[in-house]
Amino acid sequence: MAVEEIQRVGVVGCGLMGSGIAEVCARAGRSVIVVEADRPAADRGRQRVEASLRRAVTAGKLGEEDAQAVLARVEVGTDFGAMADRQLVVEAVIEAEPEKVRVFETLDKVVEAPDALLTSNTSSIPIMKLAMATQRPEQVLGLHFFNPVPVLPLVEVVASLLSGDEAVALAERFAVEVLGKRAIRAKDRAGFIVNALLIPYLLSSIRMMESGFATAEDIDTGMMKGCAHPMGPLALADLIGLDTTMAVANSLYEEFKEPLYAPPPLLARMVDAGLLGKKTGRGFYDYADGERRASR
Repeated sequence: MAVEEIQRVGVVGCGLMGSGIAEVCARAGRSVIVVEADRPAADRGRQRVEASLRRAVTAGKLGEEDAQAVLARVEVGTDFGAMADRQLVVEAVIEAEPEKVRVFETLDKVVEAPDALLTSNTSSIPIMKLAMATQRPEQVLGLHFFNPVPVLPLVEVVASLLSGDEAVALAERFAVEVLGKRAIRAKDRAGFIVNALLIPYLLSSIRMMESGFATAEDIDTGMMKGCAHPMGPLALADLIGLDTTMAVANSLYEEFKEPLYAPPPLLARMVDAGLLGKKTGRGFYDYADGERRASR
């Protein structure tokens, strides 16, 4: 299959990542069907796409007619059977191995084309574990996007030991030639390239705050003004989601058993309390009215 032949894309999950992936594929002129767990989740997902497109129009990056055309190419529903004719599917559900394995078991049953690409947006779970849930592991690989998907240009392309060379090359060409992303290839190890480097940095900043060594504001200001980072590590953890940060850390620790990957107790307690960062209104900072402020 040539890259220009991939016209029908499926996305499983329409949260922050799934909605962004759906948007960039629709912006590239592809027909996109998104599947969510239930109708309320599907409605929230479509609203995320609409809100993102409105921001693009307000910023002058997209015309109103173009935004409406993009939205018309996105269908959000709850029927997994709608994935049957898709040529490329991106799984973007929560960062939990059992949930992702179930998605790939289902995709293997419903996606009809044997050469369709079944990909995962996982940030840490080994692709091999997902591939072995199917009868076509050579067509399974990782396509790891970064949040916010319409803005950040990077995609990690991750091949398992069983991923076919043609499938990997086709996925990479789709990311680069169709979506306009910059692709890097990563080995099938927990965390891949970016999170294997990023997560220890985030966890170190949490330990520094937890120990009372410095405040969240001073840690973030130090990295922004002293190292020219666009965002401090604690604000970044809030943006990623503290539950996702901990899930990736646990996956890394399970694979490598190195202390730098172990989630600090403070992170675990915040996740237990539902203080997950920006998406819940409170994490290391408060976001009650949309503005970021020092947390209580």
